[in-house]
Amino acid sequence: MSSQNPERKRIYQVWPAKNKFYCGGRLVFGPDASSLLLTTCMIGGPAITFCIRMAYLISHRHPFFHSLTLIGAILLTFMAFTFLFLTSSRDPGIIPRNKEVPEAEIPNVITQSTEWVTNKLGNVKLPRTKDVMVNGFTVKVKFCDTCQLYRPPRAFHCSICNNCVQRFDHHCPWVGQCIALRNYPFFVCFLSCSTLLCIYVFVFSWVSMLKVHGEFYAVLADDLILGVLGLYCFVSVWFVGGLTVFHFYLICTNQTTCENFRYHYDKKENPYRKGILENFKELFFARIPPPLINFRDWAKEEEDDVEVGSIASELGRAFCPKDTKMSSGKSDSEARER
Repeated sequence: MSSQNPERKRIYQVWPAKNKFYCGGRLVFGPDASSLLLTTCMIGGPAITFCIRMAYLISHRHPFFHSLTLIGAILLTFMAFTFLFLTSSRDPGIIPRNKEVPEAEIPNVITQSTEWVTNKLGNVKLPRTKDVMVNGFTVKVKFCDTCQLYRPPRAFHCSICNNCVQRFDHHCPWVGQCIALRNYPFFVCFLSCSTLLCIYVFVFSWVSMLKVHGEFYAVLADDLILGVLGLYCFVSVWFVGGLTVFHFYLICTNQTTCENFRYHYDKKENPYRKGILENFKELFFARIPPPLINFRDWAKEEEDDVEVGSIASELGRAFCPKDTKMSSGKSDSEARER
């Protein structure tokens, strides 16, 4: 059939999950993308108000203020919004789903599992979990009934987006998107820039009031705008800054938020830890892998309710070679993976 046929649809138009697609499938958002409006207002409102106030003070030639103060605020605000957009609008690492279990997914060796699942067509019975080797450690991967596949190590099925996602960290309601393999670096940069912006506005708001008005007790009465900004940023920095510190801890230990709450690697060996420097290098300097799904491709003609692709053909990339090494050796330590 010709690609010009108006009846033919692209994958993003028939994708069965809950994502929202814009610009012809080039931008991939979560189902709660509308929360971005609130996040934008919470960041942009105080930042723009601060910039206007600084511009006013600079225009009145207060000796303490310089245009660099305004430029710094504008630069941090621009960076925060840029990383927010990059985090929320890209495919976080969605794994292709199957209509039925491919033969490559059926394990040759049955692992010890007390649970069994039957695929959608009812002709294949599979163990709920199977074992794979990751850096010399045995890791259990779980079968996903929705996506009809064994999730790669560190993957998880997000109930909000209804997708299995590579190296799933969490679903963030503030950015309306899953935070996972392909957008986690941008998310950390967004948190860092937001924290720096809060500190920047807080410090310069209070310093400007003290320098201009002199007496601390008269600050709020003389300049209510800067007083409110200072108080708002003081409260916000505990939340945003706390998240930033927490995620830097996760990076140092090479954990995801999901793993930290579920598996408690601080009490047992972490199969993914490579050392602090290597962990940071892997996150910020390694090439972000391409998406497993091109949502702009044409959907198969015979599938109106397309469930894309065979995970077997993508398994090499989905298992993320940087984290996973298949091995025939045995280890005394086991890490459980959902």
